[in-house]
Amino acid sequence: MSPATSRPDTRTSDVLSTETLAGIHVPLITPFAADGTVAAVSLEGLAHAVLDAGARGIVALGTTGEPASLTADEKRTVVDVCSRVCRERGATLIVGAGSHDTRATAAALADLSHLPYVTAALVPVPYFTRPMAAGVLAHFTSLAATSPVPLIVYHVPYRTAQPLSAACLRALGALRGVAGMKYAAGGVDEQAVELLGDLPEDFAVLAGDDLFVSPLLALGATGGILASAHLATGSYVELAAAWHAGEAARARKLGHRLTALSAALFAEPNPTVLKGVLHAQGRIPTAGVRLPLLPASRAAVDTALARVAEL
Repeated sequence: MSPATSRPDTRTSDVLSTETLAGIHVPLITPFAADGTVAAVSLEGLAHAVLDAGARGIVALGTTGEPASLTADEKRTVVDVCSRVCRERGATLIVGAGSHDTRATAAALADLSHLPYVTAALVPVPYFTRPMAAGVLAHFTSLAATSPVPLIVYHVPYRTAQPLSAACLRALGALRGVAGMKYAAGGVDEQAVELLGDLPEDFAVLAGDDLFVSPLLALGATGGILASAHLATGSYVELAAAWHAGEAARARKLGHRLTALSAALFAEPNPTVLKGVLHAQGRIPTAGVRLPLLPASRAAVDTALARVAEL
């Protein structure tokens, strides 16, 4: 679906099929050069590398990419690079957009209409203001009515302070224009089990907690948005394929090994350890992050490198 195309009189997610969102999507870091600027060439290399390894698509300006610390021009650079790569490769491009304010989020989504290649927007459940479930539903109803691209709801209650019932999550999934949900509840909870047991039609659930991707795939998640998949990308792709093929024994074994990697990468605030590993591998020019984040400890990076070597 082209962002410039007017919305048909059907569910937008009918145009964006669940198959489009199936598999592994990598929320790319934003690499920085020694002078602190965005290292666009390295970003492009990372995008090609994960797609070469079998990732279905990439996410630009996800929280792993530190968008809160980027200027408007830097965000534009990131999206332009990712858009060009995805267009060349025929890959899915998801762009993080929005905040806890409905009008500001609608404006951010409207800006996506000027971009040449965007598959969907990843939009967080309103945080800090903590509206009631009805307010969350009204927020996404309003956004979906005007967004030039389908929406993926980012449900991350331990950051938004917004636990939502399975009934509310299902109602969000039934909205015209909502194509999926990044589910990151910090575990496999009752709501996940209930939601995945009775999904709305044409609605994709993407595992968003790297530690719990395997059990969520086992329960029927469509795929995952996983920072850990910068590394051992092919193994995460294999994990998703194994669960979808019903090869439980192979998937379970691989899932345990990848959980150890994810645990090491998230031992300190994301994406600090991940950047440390990518820098140690020579894939990005520095391990730099922007305040309030601080670079990962040497011990954490060494542990993560050991987990990568084991794979």
